[in-house]
Amino acid sequence: MKSPTFAGVMAVAAMSTALLASFGTSSAGAAEYVIDRKGAHAFINFRIKHLGYSWLSGRFDRFTGNFSFDEAAPEKSKVRVEIDVASLNSNHAERDKHLRNKDFLNVEKYPTAIFESTSIAPLADGKAKVTGKLTLKGITKEIAFEAEHVGGGKDPWGGYRDGFTGKVSLPLKDFGIDYNLGPASREVELTLDIEGIRQ
Repeated sequence: MKSPTFAGVMAVAAMSTALLASFGTSSAGAAEYVIDRKGAHAFINFRIKHLGYSWLSGRFDRFTGNFSFDEAAPEKSKVRVEIDVASLNSNHAERDKHLRNKDFLNVEKYPTAIFESTSIAPLADGKAKVTGKLTLKGITKEIAFEAEHVGGGKDPWGGYRDGFTGKVSLPLKDFGIDYNLGPASREVELTLDIEGIRQ
């Protein structure tokens, strides 16, 4: 069970920033957004098969990020997300402890995972292909996934928000994860639900 959780953690980091970049068309003009972690309106979740018999799920409790979006030229938008890998939470203290050690995330040496977008390609129906570089456990890889704009508009507190969702599958071996996971647990699925507050 331990290895699956770790996989989710890494995947989650990559997904988090990519999702923010999957802007929609609700924003007007160039704008800067900050992920709403303070209000707990952003989530980075993961799941991976355990022995091929069931799904093991978890999340990252601490992460920060921001993104810029220009509706007139969405391809110029950018996203950056930083994840505190030690904040992984699979609802099992002993498993989480193992996932944080050298067998998996090695959080003492690599405490932060970072994703930065390199390109954003608008698609139909408020979707976008987000490409960027994910650095996890000291390894940097290019990843790409499709994100979708959920909605945007004014909030009850005088602000403006936009939300996005996305999903991606990542091979664990790409980030040096190889801990007897078995054939059914070689990829982790990441789902990101992000709400940003316009600055």
